[in-house]
Amino acid sequence: MSTTSLPVPDRSPRLREALLAAAFTADGLLDLLGAPAYAALARSETVPALRATRGDSPLDTLVRLFLLQHPVPYERARAALPLAECVEDGWVTHVGDEVRATADVRPYSGPEGQDWYIVSDLGCAVGGAGGIGSREEGVVLGIGGASTTLAGITVRTPVASALDIGTGSGIQALHASQHATRVTATDLNPRALDFTRLTLALSGAAPAELHQGSLYEPVGAETYDLIVSNPPFVISPGARLTYRDGGMGGDDLCRTLVQQTGDRLNEGGYAHFLANWQHVEGEEWQNRLSSWVPHGCDAWIVQREVQDVTQYAELWLRDSGDHRTDPAEYAARYDAWLDEFEARKTKGVGFGWITLRKSAAAVAGNPSVVIEEWPHAVEQPLGPAVEAHFARQDYLREQDDAALLAGHFTLAAEVVQEQVGLPGAEDPEHVVLRQNRGMRRATKVDAVGAGFAGVCDGTLPAGRILDAIAQLMNEDPVLLRDRTPQAIRLLVEEGFLDPVPPVG
Repeated sequence: MSTTSLPVPDRSPRLREALLAAAFTADGLLDLLGAPAYAALARSETVPALRATRGDSPLDTLVRLFLLQHPVPYERARAALPLAECVEDGWVTHVGDEVRATADVRPYSGPEGQDWYIVSDLGCAVGGAGGIGSREEGVVLGIGGASTTLAGITVRTPVASALDIGTGSGIQALHASQHATRVTATDLNPRALDFTRLTLALSGAAPAELHQGSLYEPVGAETYDLIVSNPPFVISPGARLTYRDGGMGGDDLCRTLVQQTGDRLNEGGYAHFLANWQHVEGEEWQNRLSSWVPHGCDAWIVQREVQDVTQYAELWLRDSGDHRTDPAEYAARYDAWLDEFEARKTKGVGFGWITLRKSAAAVAGNPSVVIEEWPHAVEQPLGPAVEAHFARQDYLREQDDAALLAGHFTLAAEVVQEQVGLPGAEDPEHVVLRQNRGMRRATKVDAVGAGFAGVCDGTLPAGRILDAIAQLMNEDPVLLRDRTPQAIRLLVEEGFLDPVPPVG
């Protein structure tokens, strides 16, 4: 791994043309390597890809050079690249009969099939159970699962201004450049800003405004329509590695980032963060996170995973390669992590997504704050589902029970009904509605709820549907109207039913 001087982006268009001409793209890699070798790369296993690139085509050469970071013969590099320019600009070095890459250049497919390139330090592609194995403080990582998750949950409506905090190699700034008129990216590590500049230039994207500094400090009092951050959220005993360790005690960096966002968002603006948070003895984690939500913002916080402190320490010790050091040194570092957690009464660490939205209702003191645990599979990109979640919260805030019963609803797309019970039984034990889109939720409903959802096509108001169900089931229609609005609220909140906007 190298943290030497970086390439310059001045003639990136010429290099980009050569990469595209050789089909050094996400689709081109899959075609060349085949699915098993391509999947192995995500696990940091390179042997299958090396075997698949034993040919002498320009694509074979570029994969070995930039992706696998193996030296290639000079003549093969000259056939694949504008080599003199790449040497002069610092993308590669030429020693003897070999050419070596100075940076990791990784093809990445944009949301509309764009051919992009993520540029990072050599050996720092994220993937595999062993982590990147880096103990260098200023190293800059490439794209990984956290990066793609954050990109997928971000709302992508066109905006005037976007801010990427802790930009790293520039992945979120690159995505934002497609729908934001002005993109600003910040990082405490000046090397990361250089990599962001390279990523944008080599991907053919517009340049961003780049500022060095921590959290919101580099941008003063500026406000934005979109804020995204995959921050250094790891809860660790110290700040050894800039790319992952926040340098504040416990989960204070994530808390500070979230709490300071309220004053930085424009009306209607979104902020999306990945974060870790402590599970503290004697304290509900939901209450801890609720206290982070700034005034004036609605929030949707989803806990995706919880690890006990030993699992968490082992994960990040492996990430930095400490498990490969002297056993006594590894044990001492492990002890330091557990000492830190014990001192803070931390019994586990949660990981998840935090989305904030600035809204007039929240500013007026009526915020919508939803904090939940959802460890199950979801459909990415989730941005449209995130936007729909907040739209539903807006609707529900404005509807009392009478308004709900007067409202019209449709069953959301790709919701199916499952009946669960013993084989041969006349009636099911319970009925489950299941989504095949978005969050892919499932919820139990009674016979009334199942019947109600099944006939919601937007034509009749909810109250009249309930009256018809009451007649079919020999129930008191008044009592049914009294007890059902809460169930309707839940089905709307979780996205099983979509409100139909009033005509006119």
